Amino acid sequence: MNHNTLIFSVAAFATLGVITRPLRIPEYVWAVVGTVVLIGFGFLPWRIAVAAAAKGIDVYLFLIGMMLLAEVGRQEGLFDWLAALAVRYARGSARRLFLIIYVVGTLVTVFLSNDATAVVLTPAVYAAATAARVEPLPYLFICAFIANAASFVLPISNPANLVIFGTHMPPLAQWLYQFTPPSIASILATYFLLRFTQRAAIDQKISEDFPTEPLSVGGKCVAVGIALTAVALLGASSLDRQLGLPTFVAGTAVTIIVLIISRQSPLPVLRDISWGVLPLVAGLFILVAGVEQTGILNSVTQMLHNVAAYSPRDASFGAGIIVALASNLMNNLPTGLVAATVSQSANVPLQVTSGILIGVDLGPNLSVTGSLATILWLIALRREGEAVTAWQFLKLGIVVMPPALVVALLAIRAVS
Repeated sequence: MNHNTLIFSVAAFATLGVITRPLRIPEYVWAVVGTVVLIGFGFLPWRIAVAAAAKGIDVYLFLIGMMLLAEVGRQEGLFDWLAALAVRYARGSARRLFLIIYVVGTLVTVFLSNDATAVVLTPAVYAAATAARVEPLPYLFICAFIANAASFVLPISNPANLVIFGTHMPPLAQWLYQFTPPSIASILATYFLLRFTQRAAIDQKISEDFPTEPLSVGGKCVAVGIALTAVALLGASSLDRQLGLPTFVAGTAVTIIVLIISRQSPLPVLRDISWGVLPLVAGLFILVAGVEQTGILNSVTQMLHNVAAYSPRDASFGAGIIVALASNLMNNLPTGLVAATVSQSANVPLQVTSGILIGVDLGPNLSVTGSLATILWLIALRREGEAVTAWQFLKLGIVVMPPALVVALLAIRAVS
């Protein structure tokens, strides 16, 4: 077995562990084990591994900020209050509640990112379903699917968007022209397919008999903090700045303010955050660096360059499909990093890069560990006592994702 084959085998082993979680061992353990093997056996120099992990600093800061906002919001009752509000506006209709959650999920994804939807919205939706006395899972699925389906409305809707385009990010006006039609197609297709698959669960009356408590001062601070974070992210995006630092600063500041107002120790907040997601992301960055050492990306780059030169429209559609499937095999974070390297090296037209981005963003709706947002969603579910198996998600994803992906890629062809 040659050097490159061994690297691929280690990366495949680690990725499979992340996807399947054998023996319920957390995802991050498998990613870390893979990186330790790569470095320990000399397949990847430690300096390159450190540099690869350092590429994720902006992602780490972004996640810490969002997790702080989510945890302090949960402890201050913000999500319970939002849940009561949603159930009140549903006026006894499960279908109306489903639509409200979907619209809110779309807005959160667009203005705060898909990871925020998984981290911040999931506990609120669980609280809403509990208050309405309905089975939570049909409504919780919204958080996972809209987090990916609406993640290319704006550049900030998914941190992967900034990775894919890198320094070649199109102006906002061009972005909106390019991605508004496929975004609308993706959001609407996902909504109708989700509603169809969950039609039995939402064809019922929901309870309107639930206690409502006024929102605490701390809860109001968190709500304002989340709104200001959205404004900060839009400002950072318009200035072509990274999103991690403003999110981290906002999350930290809100947490400190709330803890001072309520005179609480920071330990409960820090203890309940899912810190394991950080080594998971670092491990994925390092695994990608290992694959890059094999030189296979040079061949893929040349092939994409040739196809794009011959037919950009066909290259856009084909690359979108391939990247979407690859995202489910190895998670969209490493797939996005690889795709960004290949597309930027091949110097492909905007249409091809757009197809790749849609594949990276929307493709993960097929499997339970296709995207970091879905992994964060799974972690949030486990905290609420809910569980979704890979097979459960796949049965739903195989109905919802492929049609949404196809209509989104067709929409890109129409505007390019």
